[in-house]
Amino acid sequence: MAKQVREAMTANPHTLQLDASVAEAAKAMAEADVGSLPVVDVDGILFGMITDRDIVVRVVAMGKNPSATRVDEVATKDVSPAYPDDSLDEALTSMAQRQVRRLPVVENERVIGILAQADIAHAAKDKKTGQLVEEISQTR
Repeated sequence: MAKQVREAMTANPHTLQLDASVAEAAKAMAEADVGSLPVVDVDGILFGMITDRDIVVRVVAMGKNPSATRVDEVATKDVSPAYPDDSLDEALTSMAQRQVRRLPVVENERVIGILAQADIAHAAKDKKTGQLVEEISQTR
């Protein structure tokens, strides 16, 4: 795979500000038909990602009020981004190591895209891609 992340990513993804409520996050995910969104500060700098799983495990299961809980309280902060000039091989390896299906793409610390496992599979249809996608999906 010689392609770069910028060739496969979805540019200008919807993002959430730190002070957005979890209810707003859930609504934005439903409207965009996605399971995660980048959380950014007022300058667009990546803070973390909030996933539908974060909402279920850290809000609903804990009995918290989604309208009163901010995304910065429950978002996953330990996020490894991809960079536009990274190769798809590097991004896919990172996904496999972390067992994640999406990476925020950052340039100058600001979120400029999202790279999903499906984007890579679509952009590079080879045996190595299939093997790495399988690794991402395996549970440890």
